[in-house]
Amino acid sequence: MNRRQFLASSAALLAARPGFAQESPFRTKYFQISAGIGLHDLAPAPDGSVWFTAQGKGLLGRLDPRDGHFKTVSLGQGAAPHGVTIGPDGAPWIAEGGQNAIARVDPSDLAVKLFRLPEKFAAANLNTGVFDKEGTYWFTGQSGYYGRLAPTSGDMKVFRAPKGVGPYGITVTPKGDVWYASLAGSHIARIDRATGNASIVEPPTPGQGSRRVWSDSKSRIWVSEWNSGHVSVHDPADGSWKTWKLPGERPRPYAVYVDDKDKVWLSDFSANAIVRFDPSTETFNTFASDKANANVRQLDGRAGELWGCESGNDRIVMIQTIAAG
Repeated sequence: MNRRQFLASSAALLAARPGFAQESPFRTKYFQISAGIGLHDLAPAPDGSVWFTAQGKGLLGRLDPRDGHFKTVSLGQGAAPHGVTIGPDGAPWIAEGGQNAIARVDPSDLAVKLFRLPEKFAAANLNTGVFDKEGTYWFTGQSGYYGRLAPTSGDMKVFRAPKGVGPYGITVTPKGDVWYASLAGSHIARIDRATGNASIVEPPTPGQGSRRVWSDSKSRIWVSEWNSGHVSVHDPADGSWKTWKLPGERPRPYAVYVDDKDKVWLSDFSANAIVRFDPSTETFNTFASDKANANVRQLDGRAGELWGCESGNDRIVMIQTIAAG
């Protein structure tokens, strides 16, 4: 789809759905990765590259957006990587569920180093991870765990989640707090970084299926609610919540990401689209994929760029937002 077709398609969608705001131009580009590779999550790096996990093949990859070239490296026998984030050392760190380990890949030679969880947590089902301001890596395990890893010493501590199965997305705020979302538990939780204890915060919609979380510049926690079809925001400063339903009849928001202008991006499986929400005007933009069954499982970005993994098509999508305001 060329730029003119894309903008025309977006305009038609917006016209058909009241409440949308058209802010243009947005520029979109797709990068085809190997079919069947099983894309899942990604993380844009400061050097301009984009790291991605290929859960279906047990690989980590690095895309060069300048020419679409990419390289992959095996994370080991039985690997099934989920989340990836860039550490303070500039390296990608991966929640590697297949080997029940946190993996680090050296950007210079693609050497893989594993930090395995203790044997008693063998079925943790690792999901996502994030670094706090002190350089500690915090991670979630959907079987009912979360934990922390000190990269320099390798010291690791795993905690049982207070309501069992469900820990999924995780984020760190500008204030330095770490929060995770529990999909099966339908709540979010703040981790006390000193003790490791997690304090549950219940969203206003029962059974909403909080899947992923991201902090904005004000340390508010944005939540994609898989079951309810809502996007919500929690302000820990005053305990308040606000909630909005995504456009369409039965939205299924999977990922959430807050950009450098505090605009909120979500992936909607039901709409086969990426959705942008402006909290100041409470309006949405929808960017439908040009292929069916995109199933964007994760979003991330950097200034002026929104990145997502189309797991259904094994493509990486970029939406440039520099001119969007």
